[in-house]
Amino acid sequence: MFRKKPMAVALSAVLVLALSLVGCGAKPAATTGEVKKEEIKPIIVKFAHVVTPDTPKGQAALKFKELAEQKTNGKVKVEVYPSSQLYGDKEELEAAQSGNVQIIAPSVTKLVGLNPKFQYTDLPFLFPDNQAVYKFFASDSMKGLMNSLDKYNLQGLAVWPNGFKQFTNNKRPLITPADFKGLKFRTQAGKVLEAQFKALGAGSATIAFGETYAALQQGTVDGQENTYNNIDTQKYQETQKYLTVTNHGRIDYMIIVNKSFWAGLEPDIRKALDESMAEATKYAVEQAELLDKKSMDNLKKGGKMQFTELTPAQMGVFQEAMKPVYAQFESVLSKELIDAAIKAGQK
Repeated sequence: MFRKKPMAVALSAVLVLALSLVGCGAKPAATTGEVKKEEIKPIIVKFAHVVTPDTPKGQAALKFKELAEQKTNGKVKVEVYPSSQLYGDKEELEAAQSGNVQIIAPSVTKLVGLNPKFQYTDLPFLFPDNQAVYKFFASDSMKGLMNSLDKYNLQGLAVWPNGFKQFTNNKRPLITPADFKGLKFRTQAGKVLEAQFKALGAGSATIAFGETYAALQQGTVDGQENTYNNIDTQKYQETQKYLTVTNHGRIDYMIIVNKSFWAGLEPDIRKALDESMAEATKYAVEQAELLDKKSMDNLKKGGKMQFTELTPAQMGVFQEAMKPVYAQFESVLSKELIDAAIKAGQK
């Protein structure tokens, strides 16, 4: 009976449309002078390593994450993946080269396939103490080694210490080189390590770090060599009865980044990350000494392993037995590099 006027119909349609848009979550158009803010996504940096978070390397990686995110005001987010969660020590180098991860921290020994000179760390009794090691880290020889990775699209940023290696096994106390005969030890990859155990009359097998516990438990190998902290945190004391204190070799880590990724960062971001890495490296040194001592005490107090501490004379017998290893690898490592390491240990 009553006809709606055209204007009323139009207004009703507009009102219905507006209400439907509001119901769908549509927002009114920005008024003049408003600037639409775009959400800035942080740069993701994946940091992968193979040890547990409570190791010196694990703690230093977390410190780097904290510093990097703080110094970049959240523009960088560091995702730390410990305990081979992403890659084992066999695969992480390829992952870093391809950019699947941005930072890795392999044992220096793992780099022998890229440059055989990295085997310096395996030369037995090369460094007398931690201070000699740190001095060598700061040397031109070490800088040359770090720069040698460029052709693989990798860049060395720093070296983080872990500590000196000790021998463990589940057969007998190791007091003289003769005690090694007939035993088989797990090693990292490297010809120097093979030669070391050959000089002692023992066999060796290259086994990934994450597979070492099982190899010891199953009897695939009789023993291994490692730092106190790695022995403790990997619970090798559950499979090994005897530990001989020798401090014969080193396990240290090279912090490596994907070169293309690092070079592509804005200068201010890269500067902040470089500063974060420098501070994390100082922290790594502190943690390495602190945690290695703590783990040594844990292993002694735990009572599951028999500790053998050698006299200077007994240690001298081991050092004499290892001399052929130096002669065998001088041409591979270069006399200059070996001399630089020896010089770092001179008072």
